[in-house]
Amino acid sequence: MDNLRNKIMGITLATTVALGSLSIGSMMNSEEAKAEPKTTGKEPVNVIMMVMDGTSSTATTLTRWYKGSPLAMDQIVSGGVRTYSAESAITDSAPAGTALATGNKSNSGYVGVLPSVVNSPGLDPIKEEDKFRPVANVLEGAERTGRATGIIATSEIQHATPAGFSAHHANRNNFDVLGEQQVYQNMEVVLGGGKASLLPTSSNGTRKDNEDLVKVIQEKGYDFVETKDALLNSKSDKIWGSFSNAALAYDIDREATNPEQPTLAQMTDKAINTLSKDKDGFFLFVEGSKPDWAAHSNDAIGIISDVLAFDAAVAEALEFAKKDGNTMVIALTDHGNSGISIGNSNTTKGYDTTPVSAYIDPLKEAKMSLEGATSKLKDDLSNIEEVAALYGLDNLTADEKEKLHAAKKKADVGPILVKLLANRANLGFTTGGHTGEDVFLYSYGPERPFGLVQNTDIANTMAEAMGFDLKDLTNELFAEAGSAFKKIGADVTIDKTDAANPVLVVKHNKAEAQLFVNKNIIRINGKDYELGSVVVESNGKFYVPEKAVQLFKKYSR
Repeated sequence: MDNLRNKIMGITLATTVALGSLSIGSMMNSEEAKAEPKTTGKEPVNVIMMVMDGTSSTATTLTRWYKGSPLAMDQIVSGGVRTYSAESAITDSAPAGTALATGNKSNSGYVGVLPSVVNSPGLDPIKEEDKFRPVANVLEGAERTGRATGIIATSEIQHATPAGFSAHHANRNNFDVLGEQQVYQNMEVVLGGGKASLLPTSSNGTRKDNEDLVKVIQEKGYDFVETKDALLNSKSDKIWGSFSNAALAYDIDREATNPEQPTLAQMTDKAINTLSKDKDGFFLFVEGSKPDWAAHSNDAIGIISDVLAFDAAVAEALEFAKKDGNTMVIALTDHGNSGISIGNSNTTKGYDTTPVSAYIDPLKEAKMSLEGATSKLKDDLSNIEEVAALYGLDNLTADEKEKLHAAKKKADVGPILVKLLANRANLGFTTGGHTGEDVFLYSYGPERPFGLVQNTDIANTMAEAMGFDLKDLTNELFAEAGSAFKKIGADVTIDKTDAANPVLVVKHNKAEAQLFVNKNIIRINGKDYELGSVVVESNGKFYVPEKAVQLFKKYSR
């Protein structure tokens, strides 16, 4: 990439709202993210941002006991993170990702846009005109400084957290919109699942707009890879890896069920090696997505499996950062999940003399996650005991057999298995949902954050390290189209002939332009120009980069 770096100094880390100032950030008396002195190195700062989704602190403790040795993350513990959203003490992944990526707290389901409801203590109210407005993320900022960028996830790449770093929409479940925006963000590396969301229904995909984004990706010059070997052997500077129609397998299951899929550590290593070729530096987002999914199911094996896989990816990032000397690594979880506890009603008496082995040995018997084990279940449940054994429940007692065989259908089996294993391992779960506790912060390298910080402070710390201000960038990338073009005397209408792909039509004098929603293109008098950022529709309003207005003004004279 060309060296576009244009450093803007003076960012405030603990922000308050007034959305002329565009920041639903921290509490008015917020903890400030602390940073080490700026690097004196001559090379640009690289940033690797890593999220293990939905991982309570007990989950990492249990994983460490299971592993039997320290985690890579242990060496860089540096503080804590407050995770609440604009509307709740317990956040959804979409506003959590939005906070980490944009420096703004938001609402459940909202990806990369401002909230419509603000009721958490200490936050200023949202202005009516700012509700649902898209806000710039650190990946978009990194792109504009000339850095190479990439995202990785073990879920669908369009899922809430990776989308929070690469797209903007008020519905986290609209993979059609989120996926299309990602394709037009000009990232250099995209690795994960979600191939179905790139293809039309006519090609065994799920896209209702009939666009074939795999074809677009290939036309944009990416090496489109679908297996571990193809990824590791790729020599391209632009790689899009789509290794599953949906999510990737749990790491513990991968060799048995999907050996062609890469590990999270392999994807991280390949991305770093590819992005670090850029002389201007890079930004990389990495998510271990499925500790959260396992926690929702109260599946201790799935949790441990993918925390270990995430930790191996952290080890890859740290190895590079320590050699490079000018790379910031941040690792954390976006929120807790499941209320997992080491200790349950079995240990109410005698908890202080119960050995570690009483918790860990039963877990070591499992060969697969809950997802992996139950995938082997026959429709008539005739192999239910064999499936239980895969999940570590061999040598069933009479009571365990009775509970297991109470299952009447496939959907009944999973909840029974997790309860039986939790009882054997003396583990507790309070919920199948998220939890609202503060979480650990792990960080390394120049300008790293430390101390007790807001999730919004993480975004601002990264932005400052890379030399831009997120509020200024929001104003540059997301101008409300109607008012922005009106200022230059142009008229804007919306062509909804294709309801799935609305087009903004701008007219002034004899000039006419079309802007395509979820793409980074403006077509002026029949000629296409790239905008550097995507056109976004949010709650009935359309937002365009200022560059679109400038280009139209130039060519409409």
